[in-house]
Amino acid sequence: MLLLAIAVITVIYLFMRYRPVKGVDCSASYDNYPDNISVLDVRDYSQSNKNLSEGSINIPIAYLNRYYHEIKGKEIHVIASSQLEKNMSIRFLRKKGFSVIGYTLRKGDTTNGL
Repeated sequence: MLLLAIAVITVIYLFMRYRPVKGVDCSASYDNYPDNISVLDVRDYSQSNKNLSEGSINIPIAYLNRYYHEIKGKEIHVIASSQLEKNMSIRFLRKKGFSVIGYTLRKGDTTNGL
């Protein structure tokens, strides 16, 4: 019985962690946004330095809890390197009262993010 409870809790945890975030559109370009929308790069410093996003704020997902107050404005476009990173950052930002309007996935040195 205890093993069944542990298995159920593990399945629920994994489902909640990897479940896609709904209501946020993927876009390859964020240049046409108004000035009141912040671009937040949650990739690791080593990845974001290889492929800089001009005008973005770089706060890796590991430091987001500590430095989220440095984000200007309440509407955000997220740049992430993976689906998991994107999901975790969007969920965190929503809990803190931000509105995430879009995201871009950038893997390695590619710039299209798709």
